[in-house]
This record gives sequence, C-alpha cells and structure tokens, in this order.
Amino acid sequence: MAASDINRSLVSELVAMGFSEARATKALHSSGNSSLEAAVNWIIDHENDADIDEMPMVHVDITETPSAGFDSEQVKLKAQELRERARKRREEEEKKLEREREKERIRAGKELLSTKRMAEENERKRFEAQRKAEKEEERRARERIRQKLQQDMVERRARLGSSMNSSTSSKSIETSKQEFKDPLKVDFSASSGYTATKKEVLMECLRSLRRQHEEEDEKVQRAFKALLVYVRNVVSNPDEGMFRKIRLSNPAFQARVGIFKEGVQFLELCGFERGEGSDFLVLPRNKVDMALLRSAGMVLHSAITNPFFGLLSK
Repeated sequence: MAASDINRSLVSELVAMGFSEARATKALHSSGNSSLEAAVNWIIDHENDADIDEMPMVHVDITETPSAGFDSEQVKLKAQELRERARKRREEEEKKLEREREKERIRAGKELLSTKRMAEENERKRFEAQRKAEKEEERRARERIRQKLQQDMVERRARLGSSMNSSTSSKSIETSKQEFKDPLKVDFSASSGYTATKKEVLMECLRSLRRQHEEEDEKVQRAFKALLVYVRNVVSNPDEGMFRKIRLSNPAFQARVGIFKEGVQFLELCGFERGEGSDFLVLPRNKVDMALLRSAGMVLHSAITNPFFGLLSK
C-alpha cells in the first residue's frame, strides 16, 4: 500500500471509540482521511475482511497536535451515533437490493409462466394436428377397404356370369336405397313386393345409426351394447314383464339409447310398441318373436365386433 499522511487526531478518536489502531489507520487511509463518519462506515463495510487488522504502510502526520482530553462518554455517544448511521445506511442498501431481487423474481416467474403456456399451446396444437392426421388416415383406410370390397364383389359377379345389365343394377340399387331409407316404414306383407328379410331391415337400421353418428363412435358402441342387453333379457326371460317394458324417460336409457332415434326404431322393429301419450315401450307377450329377437342379437353382435360396420356401404 502506498505511503500517505494520516491525521493522528482522527486515529486517536477512532481508538477511543474502541477500534484497534491498525483498523483505525487503515479505515482513514482507505476512506480518504476525510472524516470519522466515513472511516466508521468503511470499517463496518469491511469488518469481515481477512486483513482488516493489518497495519497499512502509511505515514502518520505527527506534526498535528492531537485533540486533548477526550470525554469518554462523548466518544461513546459519538461512536454509537456513527454506528447507528452506518447500520441504517446498510439496512437501506439491503432493502433496495431485496426490492431489486423481488423484481427479478417476478420477472423470471412471468417469463417462466409465459414459456410454460407457450409450450402447452404448442403441445395442444401438435396433438390436434396428430389427431386430425390419424382421422384422415382412418378415413382413407376405410375408403380403400370399401373400394376393394366393391371391386371384389364386381369380380365375383363377373365370374358367376351374372346376366344383370348395368341399367337394371342401377335401378335395383336405387330402389333398395329408397326402401331402406326409413326402416320403420317397411311393409312386410306379401302384397308389398318387398323381398328383404327382417334381419336385413334390422341391419340397415343399425347401419344408419352408425353412419349418421360416425364422429360419436364411443356413444354408438354404448348404444349397441345396451340394445343387445335389452334383446338378450327378453330372449332369456320372455315371460318376465319387467324385461319387456322400457321407460323412455329413464336417465340410463336416455343416455345410452334414447339419444339416438335409430336406437328407439330398432326396438320397435323388434316388436316393442309405444302407446299414444305413453312413456313406455312395451313388448306384448303374445308378440314376442324369438326368431326375430335372435336375428336382432346376431346383428347387434356384428355391429359391436366389426370396426367397419355401417361405414363401407355409404
């Protein structure tokens, strides 16, 4: 440390306050030898320095006459005052520093939250894009299977030497579509000229349900399974009236079957009847057709187990 003059009287006052001579000398030298307050502030700021009690290589001005007769009580009060000022200054600095830290924590928290939200939004968009691509691939796969089945059917007909010309085929297909449009309006009497079996009508009713609600596959499957339970209960217990009577306003029925008009139509095709103004579907005992109900069960089983049921015959 370069040599410099140190005011001896200030050193004496600091020593009288309880500081070592080395610490007092170093504090005055480092604070510019200007005042006791500056020296005390320096000591408080550097009291944890390892070399604070090492005597600096400085020249002490001995030409100045030291202040004589320090009042010990006054010195203590002055030292206490200087320490209190230094303490308050340090507290203010620490408070200011803490405010800056808090601002930084808030800023970092906002930045982290913004980053998290952005990541979640990107993940949501990625999931939606992936789901859309999967649905499109499923649709293409169904279309390829449908075309392949149609091609196979045409080839089989050609091999069998079918004599049906294209105009007759078109007319027959159009007639079938019109007849299957509403299964409830099909006339099974011999005079109607309709050649489809009851099983085919049941099948078309379920196909219509699947096609009309293709985007609600989970609900459709739940409806199929519920219908199968109703049919099996009657087949297993035809004499039990409780299995031949369904309350339309029942929440469970509404949640599974009642939300689809085709579901109610299927039950009516199985023989269930709804009286005018009645809240029940009832299958009279004398109208229980076991063969029809077994056919209904087979159709429902096919609808449940075949993932492409109703989707390849649009």
